[in-house]
Amino acid sequence: MKLAESLTIDWILVNSCLQFAAWGLFSLLLAEILRDSYHALCHQVTWLAKWHNKHHAAYRRDLSLVSQKAYLDSQLYHDILESSLLVLILTVLALFAQQWGLWLGVVYAVTFLYGASGRYFQGTIDTDYNHLPGPLQTIPSVWWVNRTYHWRHHFDDVNAYYSGVFPLVDKILGTGLSVKGKTVALTGASGALGQALVAQLLKHNATVVALSTNPDKIQPQAGVKVLAWELGNEAELQARLEKVDILIINHGVNVYSDRTSAAIQNSYEVNTFSALRLIDIFSATVTGPFAKATKEIWVNTSEAEVSPALSPLYELSKRALGDMITLKRLDQVCVIRKLILGPFKSQLNPYGVMSASQVARGILFLANRDFRNIIVTINPLTYLLFPIKEFSNWLYYRVFSKAD
Repeated sequence: MKLAESLTIDWILVNSCLQFAAWGLFSLLLAEILRDSYHALCHQVTWLAKWHNKHHAAYRRDLSLVSQKAYLDSQLYHDILESSLLVLILTVLALFAQQWGLWLGVVYAVTFLYGASGRYFQGTIDTDYNHLPGPLQTIPSVWWVNRTYHWRHHFDDVNAYYSGVFPLVDKILGTGLSVKGKTVALTGASGALGQALVAQLLKHNATVVALSTNPDKIQPQAGVKVLAWELGNEAELQARLEKVDILIINHGVNVYSDRTSAAIQNSYEVNTFSALRLIDIFSATVTGPFAKATKEIWVNTSEAEVSPALSPLYELSKRALGDMITLKRLDQVCVIRKLILGPFKSQLNPYGVMSASQVARGILFLANRDFRNIIVTINPLTYLLFPIKEFSNWLYYRVFSKAD
């Protein structure tokens, strides 16, 4: 009885700790949002840009320094200024709200000011991790901002990739990926979704290479180059793909209820093996010091990865493709996005409940927010089942497979 009394929970203390933790997490989140929002404003407000441009002027394309003076100016007029404003704003909020947890955000902001001050007074870049010079060895991270992710802000599109530590603000603003000025090659370009994607890519100021086995079905238009190709001759596209930034693999076939040997061969050849050959050919073009930042592959694996499509061979061939992509992602040659799409009206599915234009808008909306698994469907189960399936497969492949 005495032991039970001694273990009585002090609910006032528990509530205070939970309150401190909640306000502390909020302050850290607020610090990131304020810091990255200020960065975005620096590219939109002229008088702020005057100071921020000193930061951009300090680096060459390989992130080596233009000069020591330019680097010190960037630290003084951007990093120190930005972190000082962040400390000031968060301190005022903490004093006004009188919540101890908010001081965690102040401490977090002080670490940025300390690092910037150290770099300015010591003249070193050792703690400036996202600006260390040299080739880009890894693909852009999806969970935090690494060198490759931040390099894109400097040399891919200065009006995107604003986030500094966590890419939250970029996901909110839709600046986590920019297709502006990029060359995007698209297979299945004559189909309903292909045509809708071409229209959306042009709206985002991309140059489109429309790859099609039926090029006559594609209407000529500005910004689009039509290129014929044949199934089985994917290797002939390699020279052209050298100059492509993003390859979207969108072609496919649906044999519906047919289960003959010819149908099996056709389904896997078109839906699986052709796509895998294109992935390997494009992956071989990811060379040079900056390719990992700009080269991407998007693959339409379909909702059939986890849901019935009322077409067994379509499901089997698409699931095989999806599983192979999960396996290939482990090598991190470049960013590979999956397009997990629900039923939309097309030649393959005249009974689809969504329109191709709706799906295309959804794909670009989520791609611009750097989603690596782009789910566009009206089926709520897919949003639940696919992440479980993808994580379990990723974990299994990671444990039981290895690279060369």
